[in-house]
Amino acid sequence: MVEKTSDEILGKAYDSKLMKRLLTYVKPYKKYVVLAIFLNVFVAGLAPLRPYLTKIAIDESIANKDYESLTFITALLFASLLFQAVMQYGLTYFTQLMGQKIIYDLRVQIFSHVQKLALKFFDKTPVGRIVTRVTNDVESLNELFSSGIVMVFSDLFIIFWIFVFMFSLSFDLSLITLSVLPALFYATFLFRKKVREAYRDVRFHLARLNSYMQERVGGINIVQLFNKQKRELNKFKEINKDYRDANIKSVFYYAIFYPTVEILSSLAVALIIWYGGGKVFESTMTLGILFAFVQYTEMFFRPIRDLSEKYNIMQTAMASSERIFKLLDENTVIPDPEKPVIPGNIKGKIEFKNVTFAYNEGEDVLKNVSFTIEPGQTVAIVGATGAGKTSIISLLSRFYEPQKGEILIDGININNMRKEDLRKMICVVLQDVLLFSGSIKSNINLNNSEIPDTKIAEAAEMVGAQKFISGLPAKYDEEVHEKGAKLSMGQKQLISFARALAYDPKILILDEATASVDTETEILIQNAIKKLLSGRTSIVIAHRLSTIQNSDKIIVMHKGEIKEMGTHQELLAKRGIYFKLYQLQYKDQEITKTA
Repeated sequence: MVEKTSDEILGKAYDSKLMKRLLTYVKPYKKYVVLAIFLNVFVAGLAPLRPYLTKIAIDESIANKDYESLTFITALLFASLLFQAVMQYGLTYFTQLMGQKIIYDLRVQIFSHVQKLALKFFDKTPVGRIVTRVTNDVESLNELFSSGIVMVFSDLFIIFWIFVFMFSLSFDLSLITLSVLPALFYATFLFRKKVREAYRDVRFHLARLNSYMQERVGGINIVQLFNKQKRELNKFKEINKDYRDANIKSVFYYAIFYPTVEILSSLAVALIIWYGGGKVFESTMTLGILFAFVQYTEMFFRPIRDLSEKYNIMQTAMASSERIFKLLDENTVIPDPEKPVIPGNIKGKIEFKNVTFAYNEGEDVLKNVSFTIEPGQTVAIVGATGAGKTSIISLLSRFYEPQKGEILIDGININNMRKEDLRKMICVVLQDVLLFSGSIKSNINLNNSEIPDTKIAEAAEMVGAQKFISGLPAKYDEEVHEKGAKLSMGQKQLISFARALAYDPKILILDEATASVDTETEILIQNAIKKLLSGRTSIVIAHRLSTIQNSDKIIVMHKGEIKEMGTHQELLAKRGIYFKLYQLQYKDQEITKTA
């Protein structure tokens, strides 16, 4: 049996604290709420008015053969229907409008908050879960705001007006109608309990289904490469079966509840006809009152059924809001200083002073790291996987904060700068290039209108991307699909280089930027690197030692510590870690040549 996580287990069906917080989103649109409630009062009153008019038509117009009065009552009935339709249109329009405005505000708030969160949060939170919060969970709240909160008033007002008309016509028949309420309340209570359990199972199995689909489609190349299609299909069938069975169980309870309500409604009508019919025989009650009560009884049970639907909407909304507010309350944020230092003309001097850092407490990935990079220098950082190279870049970009030590740029502690100001002076080119859906142009300037087309073309020309871009049908306006599906790894890397150049940073960081490209593309990039490194402070992380031999300084990392530092020739002369790394690569190259 698969264990349910806290994300799928529901809280209360109604939580006053959550509801109070949800209502803060309604506050800016309280005029819509007031208008909706006002319309509700009239719409709810018009429906119970019709049986009363029918009673008058039967007892006064038809009984007295007064065709003029009957025509007038019929016109009133038609007018009430028409007026109710108009009012219902206004009610639906304004409640839906309010719901959409609230949902828009909520989605903007969530997206804005997510963008502020530190990378530490994303390290432990699946992307799919965050997307679900912004889409599915927010959409659940849309139902609450659009057809939940306000429409509950509609049902309650209808029940109220029905009671008013019923008791004004006959106290006895009203009590008979209400006699079935204890059985109805018990059926509703049982239904709520069972549906709540079934809904929890449906949510859980849906989450399993989505997760399995996302993972398998994302890794479809591995599934096909290892001929796992049949096994994965069987596993999917099993998960899909559990989801189907959970839905069938939920449907079963609805299939029991609604006929039960109909039976109770029919029982109430039968009791009214039996009791009221006797009163009509005794001439102590008119036929019109009896006919009106039959209509009122059928009308009374309709909002009862609707309220059970509203309960389901409320339950879904409470579960969704709990998850949304948990995300909004997430405070994994690297704060900006209250009184930030605004950097002036940055030269690009970088200093790490006794920096110690751990992603998880007690597991240091950097240990007392200290080094200085002078303005305009190119410094390479090498070492085995896990040595701490990328962590240095992450700390410099202030994606994380060190536990000890300080990092300075031009003598200013980066903790005293706003993150926005810091990141304006730094550009990072990663090994795994992320391209967004859009055009080549938008992926270079990232929709920054301050970067002119001439600068985009100049950056592309410098890195050698112009050659393949000019061969595309739409050139810089060529559509880029998700993750740059139509482009080769080398082409995507060239675009990322052009992106960095277009932003003209003072500090340039290349993190394994040439590791995934072919030899021809690497030659293009190496030629471009010589030009773009000029006048910039640069940090180059690379496994291929041949690409960093001309660096001003090479830092050798090993298990989070700096073990060696110097130029290529100086490090070879020491015959230490760098020398061994160089020997291994040189040996591999010799073997390749021989082969």
